[in-house]
Amino acid sequence: MTPPAAAGETTARTGTGSHGEDEDLGVQDGDLALASLFPAPSREQWQRLVAGVLAKSGKQGLEGQDAEKALSTALEDGLFAQPLYTADDQAPDAGFPGVAPYVRGNRPQGAVLDGWDIRQYHSDPRPDSANQAVLADLANGGTSLWLEVGDQGLPIDALPKVLDGVYLDLAAVVLDAGPDFGAAAQRLFKLYDERGVPEGQATGNLGADPLGLLARTGEDGRTESLLAEAAELAGTCVQRYPGIRTLTVDALAYHDAGASPAQELGSALATAVAYLRQLTDAGAGLSVADAAGQLEFRFAATADQFLTIAKLRAARRLWARVLEASGAPQAAASNRLHAVTSSVMMTERDPWVNILRTTVACMAAGVGGAESVTVLPFDDVVGLPDDFTRRVARNTQSILLDESHLGRVVDPAGGSWYVERLTDDLARAAWAWFQEIERTGGMRSALVGGLVAERIGATWERRTAAIARRREPILGVSEFPNLGEKPLTSVPRPERRGGGLPRVRRAEAFEALRDRAQEAIVRTGSRPRIALVALGPEAVYSARSSFAANLFQAGGVEGVVIPVPVESGVDAEAIRAALADSEAKIACLCSSDALYAEHVTEVARILAEAGIQRIWLAGRPGERAEEYRQAGVEEFVYVGCDVLSALNTAYAAIGEFS
Repeated sequence: MTPPAAAGETTARTGTGSHGEDEDLGVQDGDLALASLFPAPSREQWQRLVAGVLAKSGKQGLEGQDAEKALSTALEDGLFAQPLYTADDQAPDAGFPGVAPYVRGNRPQGAVLDGWDIRQYHSDPRPDSANQAVLADLANGGTSLWLEVGDQGLPIDALPKVLDGVYLDLAAVVLDAGPDFGAAAQRLFKLYDERGVPEGQATGNLGADPLGLLARTGEDGRTESLLAEAAELAGTCVQRYPGIRTLTVDALAYHDAGASPAQELGSALATAVAYLRQLTDAGAGLSVADAAGQLEFRFAATADQFLTIAKLRAARRLWARVLEASGAPQAAASNRLHAVTSSVMMTERDPWVNILRTTVACMAAGVGGAESVTVLPFDDVVGLPDDFTRRVARNTQSILLDESHLGRVVDPAGGSWYVERLTDDLARAAWAWFQEIERTGGMRSALVGGLVAERIGATWERRTAAIARRREPILGVSEFPNLGEKPLTSVPRPERRGGGLPRVRRAEAFEALRDRAQEAIVRTGSRPRIALVALGPEAVYSARSSFAANLFQAGGVEGVVIPVPVESGVDAEAIRAALADSEAKIACLCSSDALYAEHVTEVARILAEAGIQRIWLAGRPGERAEEYRQAGVEEFVYVGCDVLSALNTAYAAIGEFS
């Protein structure tokens, strides 16, 4: 393979070899050498320019690396996204696609030949409707099935009904049966025999994941026996069903609890190592290569496209390193990745935005090299999906594959300095977490001892603080909410397993406040309101009144703008009348800093006399904070403030739920 030309090589080749062809294109000798007339800028020059711009914005005294760091973006796991990447930021060589360490994909051709596996998820416990959904998916683009069976979904004995009409030698079946994976596997094997499916043509995964079950439920009593049962099943699959894997290393249990990308990767790696040991011990007796072939990894894909891409690339690198240390042949070091769009990022309010989130996540999963991708329907958190929402989820993948041709490029992110560096940084952070788990005695000990729950809980606590301050905005919920939206309704899904690690969603706290507003509407007939007392002309107050309206609407509180002209003095009677018409019990002052200084004391007194129970001010008060508090302004809202705290205070002041 000829490497791409380095910068500057173009001018050295200009006018040589295919001179006549250049003339046909209208390119004259020397035209492409224009860049050589300009000196190459250095990083230090760029840093000086950045420092100059920052100085104009009030950040004085920053030089060199400090100026560059001021523009960096903090990620989880102690990582940073830098504002500039150059060839100096190159990570270790990622190799070639299909070759260890498999960072660039498990197959040399990537998804070019047949795309990725479109794996549709089904959890409807009603066999008839589940069968209709399964057939519709397979007839319209789906290529495999992921079935929730057992106490959380379909009855195990209903598998023949659910799979009626399915060509089992063509469509892979992936089971998710929790502790009942053994019984579900035997029923599936029996169905293959009944349908005459050759053992060598059956494909899929039996979904055994004893440690993932421990993480979900917190119950360790059956872990040992379930591990032994999984090892026995793995032996059966190696001997009879070479296309079926037994174990799923399901990192969703950790992602759904709020884990960072590195924690998700490290937890999955520790789980996989535990399974590898179980399958290769004296009881199971599988070789390292056969044992590795019985595992499939499942990771979450989020709307943070670059982190998702880097996470999947790092997962392959980490597993290749484990198998290298375990003595497995290089050909066995690749791992099969199943990416599922994150449920943590999904919202119940304004669920249509979930279509955008899942599209970006699906794109990232495909670019990251996932062999199988599941796009959750946009109403997944509302209840069981219907035909329309399943169709949207399915077609999201079809469009990316067949119209956007996303699979036509092998490792599209390969060679990007940012992605390669992020992959390396993420892999190192995940390896450190994996080693810490191993030092405690392995994944089972880390789960039972509480280490995993403690660390993931601390990560989620930091993230919820960022969400509360809208540093991690949620479109349609914490930002630009639509108070007039009509909520979606759906058939409730079976209650999911609990008792272990929690299931979290970014939007939960804001949506709980929206639910409180809805309860108020049902009980009183009106939505909670806040008076946005706007001082001066609209050009002066509109920016802050819009900000305050958006902020309070995030909690279901409607903002009613009350313009207050101040050019000829404040009209107290007009303010009282407008407040009475608004029916608001709380208020927020909105204007410029200059008009605040001149009128806050008088207007706050009028508001208090009119019965307003709590007063906010939109903007940072600066040195006048104490003056405004003495005048009766008790709260301040501004970019970066704790929005959830402000909204909870508003409800307490309104008295609807105090």
